[in-house]
Amino acid sequence: MQFAYPQAWWLLPVVVVAAWWWFRRRRAAVCYSDVRLFGGLSGRRARFSRWGGLLGRLVVGSLLVFACAGPRIPDERTRLPAEGIAIMMVLDISGSMNEPVRWWGDAPEISRLEAARRAFLLFVFGGTTPEGEEFPGRPSDAIGLVTFAAVPRTVCPLTFNHASVLRQQVERLEPKAGIDAGTNVGDALAEGLIRLQAAPHLRKVLILLSDGEHTHITEDNLRPRQAAQLAANLGIPVYALDPAGELPADSPPEMQRNRQIGRQTLQDIAAMTGGQYLPASDGTALREAFRQLDRLERAPATTYLYRRYFEYYPHAIATALVGLLLLRWLETTWWRTLP
Repeated sequence: MQFAYPQAWWLLPVVVVAAWWWFRRRRAAVCYSDVRLFGGLSGRRARFSRWGGLLGRLVVGSLLVFACAGPRIPDERTRLPAEGIAIMMVLDISGSMNEPVRWWGDAPEISRLEAARRAFLLFVFGGTTPEGEEFPGRPSDAIGLVTFAAVPRTVCPLTFNHASVLRQQVERLEPKAGIDAGTNVGDALAEGLIRLQAAPHLRKVLILLSDGEHTHITEDNLRPRQAAQLAANLGIPVYALDPAGELPADSPPEMQRNRQIGRQTLQDIAAMTGGQYLPASDGTALREAFRQLDRLERAPATTYLYRRYFEYYPHAIATALVGLLLLRWLETTWWRTLP
């Protein structure tokens, strides 16, 4: 048996002290001129009343503390085999992700964000690509999603419930604009690293999909290389997917310089953390990048996680209430004392 809140056991001394105070408290007395009429009584019922009341209060209080500790047993029949991977997807949804790209062949162009969405869903759920290749999916992995523009946001913490939780959040994604515009790569990486700490028993991987141009710069936020150093210290590889591609040759020099800075930032992040930089400028390149990730990050070790627990605190509370009612009934009938 496990306890969700084992610190609740520290309340047990309070129960003992309270029960002992009740037992030792000064009791009321009745003044009577002559007690010889009671000389033949054994006093057994009075002793039962005192010691039984003490024991009953100790049992009821201990049951309540037991319930507060959250007793539970894992349901081993529904355990879920996991291949040792916790994956956090950190996805750029800034205005630059609204740029058009081609998903496949002569199909109409879609936004970078839509291409990233389709490729990520293939990676998680599996399926057939337009080229006819199969993605096996990642049903055994804990996968989460952090999105970012100017500010990072955890859209979905690590979960095994991909179909009803993760998919819904991915399908709702839209590019940010207005006051939310900007690209804050450093803080987004830090947010992803924090969320990965929820799975201490699994190998951790972070996938960063961004053009790498860190445009939201303030005194408080982390720079991308600072966040990459944190990932390196934690032993978490970052796979950097670059959807930006090459700019036209006649682009302004400033745009060319920013594009080069963004690419170099992503390459540095991957190199510092032991990950890999993967160009993904269109649908075909995105699918190939996720296919490489799928091959690289499959751990041979197997662990077991439990999908749910049998909770026993309601039983403990119900037993305590029954005991309390029984104790009250005894003290008003068989164990009743006057005054």
